[in-house]
Amino acid sequence: MSKIEEIEQAVEQLPLTDFVKLAVWFDQRRQQLEISPPANDKGPAAARDHSAFLNSYAPQDEGLYDDAATR
Repeated sequence: MSKIEEIEQAVEQLPLTDFVKLAVWFDQRRQQLEISPPANDKGPAAARDHSAFLNSYAPQDEGLYDDAATR
């Protein structure tokens, strides 16, 4: 029997008052564990913009790293 099944059986045997206390505790614990986004977060993270890296190459850099994969 798994731990979850053991807990389920124990909870099913609780008197109503203890079950209500457990339910309140469970809700409080769930709220504590929730991760809320920062207040200034405006949605999902934006994809990184690599244009500065790509635009930094000059024509004379062409082929500079062609052999990097063979090292």
